[in-house]
Amino acid sequence: MKFNENDLKELLSEWQDVLRLRDWDIQYEFVEKDWRKSGDVKINSEDKKAILLINNFNPKATNLEELVIHELLHIKLWGMDQMIEELIYEVFGKDMQDSKLNFVYTQFMKLLENTTEDLTKGYVTLGAKNKELSFGKLKKEVDEEVGI
Repeated sequence: MKFNENDLKELLSEWQDVLRLRDWDIQYEFVEKDWRKSGDVKINSEDKKAILLINNFNPKATNLEELVIHELLHIKLWGMDQMIEELIYEVFGKDMQDSKLNFVYTQFMKLLENTTEDLTKGYVTLGAKNKELSFGKLKKEVDEEVGI
């Protein structure tokens, strides 16, 4: 299943309003090659610019609206994300071979992603047209485990 560009434009515009990100310049790019992610966002907070990257080659996400909300929430949380990441580096250094840094950084990233996903589910439940959550990543794990 490939995503429709017009749907993406409409959802991006709508959810920029809902999430009060209208002061951001946000573009998007479809990733048209094998990629492990459903989406990602690259951010320049100084200029309030962002580019959403959407997997359109082998999307694991089945709900484009959910994916757009999720990536926009990363923009909303970016300042806090960067502050905590810098604090971690200040306390533990930047050597990812250090087991203490690796542990704290990994836990932080898991917590950030889980929080973003929980907020996404709330917004999908309250305001999305398509309220069906994507199970693509989990479904892929199940399919691989049972050999489908």
